[in-house]
This record gives sequence, C-alpha cells and structure tokens, in this order.
Amino acid sequence: MLEGKVIAVTGAGRGIGRDIALLCAREGAAVVVNDLGTSTQGEGADATPAEDVAAEILAAGGRALANTASVADPQGAASIVADAVRAFGRIDGVVNNAGILHDRIFHKMSEEDWRQVIDVHLHGAFLVSRAAIPHFREQRSGAFVHFTSTAGLVGNVGQANYAAAKMGIVGLSRSIALDASRYGVRSNCIAPFAWSRMIGGIAGLDGSDPALDAFKAMSSEKIAPLVAFLLADAAHAVSGQIFAVRKNEIMLFSQPRPVRSMHKSQGWTPQAIAEELLPAFADSLCPLDEARDLFAYPPI
Repeated sequence: MLEGKVIAVTGAGRGIGRDIALLCAREGAAVVVNDLGTSTQGEGADATPAEDVAAEILAAGGRALANTASVADPQGAASIVADAVRAFGRIDGVVNNAGILHDRIFHKMSEEDWRQVIDVHLHGAFLVSRAAIPHFREQRSGAFVHFTSTAGLVGNVGQANYAAAKMGIVGLSRSIALDASRYGVRSNCIAPFAWSRMIGGIAGLDGSDPALDAFKAMSSEKIAPLVAFLLADAAHAVSGQIFAVRKNEIMLFSQPRPVRSMHKSQGWTPQAIAEELLPAFADSLCPLDEARDLFAYPPI
C-alpha cells in the first residue's frame, strides 16, 4: 500500500517504532529510521538501534537509512526530513512515535521532569511535522500519524507530564488536519496498547500487577498495520481522528463535544449553579477513571 512513498518514523529503533518501520518497508516505502538511542528516561545515546533496523530493511531488499538525531532539537528534527528528501527525493509521511518517561506523582514532579517529557513528545512532534509540512504543501499530499496515549485521553496516576504532552499531541494533530486539509494533507492520532520498554517503566506497574500480564499479551507489531493504512492513499478521507489499537481490536475515540446544556434566562449565580445546574449535570459528569479502569477486559 505504500509503494513509492517515503516515510520517516521517529523512535524507530525499538518496539512499536521498529515494527512500524519494518512494515512500511514491506509495504513498499523507503524509510528514514530515526532513533537517538536513549534510555526510556532520555539518557545517553546509541546509534545502534536505528542502524540495525535500517540494515534489516536493506537486507530484505528494501530502502532505508538511519538517522540518529534528537526530535527535541530543531536542527535534529529538520535533519530527519532533510535526509528523506536527500536520499529518496521526497517525503510522503511522518510517524511521530519518539518518546520518553519521567513518571512522578504530581506533588513530586520537578520542572525538569515536566520539560523533558514535553520537549520530546509534544515539541518533538511539532518540530518534525513543521519540517515536513512545506514539502507536503508543495506536493499537495502527505500524511502525519502521531502517537497519543490513553494516559492523556483517559488518565493515569503519576503521569501528568506524559498525559499533558499526549493530549497536546491530539490538539496539534487536529489543528494540522484543519490547517492543511486544503493541500490534501492528513493528520491522525493513535493510542497504542502494547508491551514496550516504556510500559515496563510506568510508575506503580510491577510484577504483581495483573495489568502487566495484559500488556505483555499485546505485542507491538499489532500497531503497525493501522499506521501503514493511515499513511496510504487508501486513507485519503480519514483525517483529524483518534484511534486506539489493543491487540486485534481497533477503536475510534470520541472527541470533546458538549454533552449537556442548561439555560437560565436571568443568568446564573453561584447558588443557582449549586442548587439547579449541578443536580441536572450530575449523571453526565465524567468519572475520575484511569485508563486501566476502562480497559480491564482481556485483550482480544
């Protein structure tokens, strides 16, 4: 489905990103395999993961090159797109998958914890997308797939920085979809359920937690087919959407819209809100769920 296309995948050295890169290559795309090679906390750097994935694609007869830049660095992010154009002549799709974790309960979260996660997930997605959009606009085609998370869409304890970044990505994707639709450019989000190094590092998830077994049953290669589809011309009518993949199950998420409304012709007072509006809205208030509360059933 991706024959002749050039796709850049960030965080593609391991896990979900690696499986996306490999499947895109099998579907005919030339792939820029980006990975800085850090730990899940963003520490260190290692070119080996990106180079190994690119070598695997080349050994199978595909087209690929490794890029080891940081998506959080403007020049590094720009180099991902520049490498695609230099090596393969164009850029047709961007998968913003790179990420790190600095989980802390909110009252213990430092500004550094906050900034580092926002920089990689949200700022990184912006920088790579911003580097690609002039090419997409000129050729009047292109597709973005951004990775969000149920940590943001629903909520998780100890992940305020990650949740904020992932909800920010939803807003970024929707805005890109609106701004760039006139040029034939699409932008969508995916919330993945899959075992990875990052899942293993989530605060509070230890060997005794039954949620661990559920995640281990959901392998990362299950995410890649939806990504490949959203990058393909077959998805030309799909933009501004939020999907989730949970093993063999694909979900379409709702997006914030009014669920209840109440009018008072003379206007509202705080007392009237307490006595009239709150009782009317009570059954429609969103409960304080965590993602694991909504998705407690075994993976399908």
